[in-house]
Amino acid sequence: MNNLMSFASDNNAGMHPRVLEALVHANRGMAPSYGADEYTAAFEEAVRAAFGPSARPWIVANGTAANVLALKSMLRSHEAVLCANSAHINTSECGAAEAIVGCKLLVAPSFQGKIKAEDCLPFLEQRENVHRAHPKVLSISQATEWGTVYTPEELANLGAFCREHGLYFHMDGARLANAAAALNLPLKAISVDAGVDVLSFGGTKNGLLAGEAIIFFNETLGREFGRIRKQHLQLLSKMRFMSAQFLAYLKDDLWLENARAANRMAALLAEELEGVEQVCFEYPVQTNVVFARLSKNAVAKLQERFYFLIRETSEAKGTLVRLMTAFTNTEEEVRGLADAIRDCKE
Repeated sequence: MNNLMSFASDNNAGMHPRVLEALVHANRGMAPSYGADEYTAAFEEAVRAAFGPSARPWIVANGTAANVLALKSMLRSHEAVLCANSAHINTSECGAAEAIVGCKLLVAPSFQGKIKAEDCLPFLEQRENVHRAHPKVLSISQATEWGTVYTPEELANLGAFCREHGLYFHMDGARLANAAAALNLPLKAISVDAGVDVLSFGGTKNGLLAGEAIIFFNETLGREFGRIRKQHLQLLSKMRFMSAQFLAYLKDDLWLENARAANRMAALLAEELEGVEQVCFEYPVQTNVVFARLSKNAVAKLQERFYFLIRETSEAKGTLVRLMTAFTNTEEEVRGLADAIRDCKE
């Protein structure tokens, strides 16, 4: 991999220089531990400036912790989470929700990664049956695992559905920045304004070294989260370094600058591949990822020069690959990948 150009994940990109500079600045002198420092206090104010006065943020180390502990704060073990079949908590977190929360995931069908309220209704029909897990949370990803985005109208419908049926509304926002950039909307408009109760707000995929924020908007939730975080090994003693990253991330909308750059590179790749005979797009390109089907031979040739992920192999439909861009990718790199794909003729 080290010798290959990477289009596998935005996780493979490094830190943004301004985030690295913030870490260097935070390294000066001594500071109180466990979040009692001035950087963490400033971070909390910056989150409220971005998301509104109801926002109460807590930092954890990674995305799985953000999702699982957010769910932990809303659920008891006999309760359940409604989520899309493609949801990260369902496909890519090694059963962490089941192991840590002890809850059941109820998997709803999705279209292009998105679920609709009507697809969740069948799970509520026997909600009071003592023999069934009790649905309590609806969890969605914004952007989805397929790179698609929920519109504000779709989010509002889901938020209204949750309120009508007494469900908490959780959002996995590992790539919320990319979704906001794609929609040209502020973070607040596609989270708290849509009725989200708890948000897992990502930073690692968009320029941070490490760290995600769990943000509570529902005042009845999160009151004991400090203890939940500690008990589940996510309270960092030198919290100032985590908070300093988010301060840089939120300052002057660095999150938006990075997300726009990543989205722009995916859009360029899609544009370059439009009309190429051996390329079949699987999903709309809305954020920073292109899902395309290529022949097995084309994939083998490309793997000699590029690192990317294979999602599915089908003799009939070809190989589904994920080509993901990051804020660090350049136009030259993207055009190089597109040229290589065009050259892979059968």
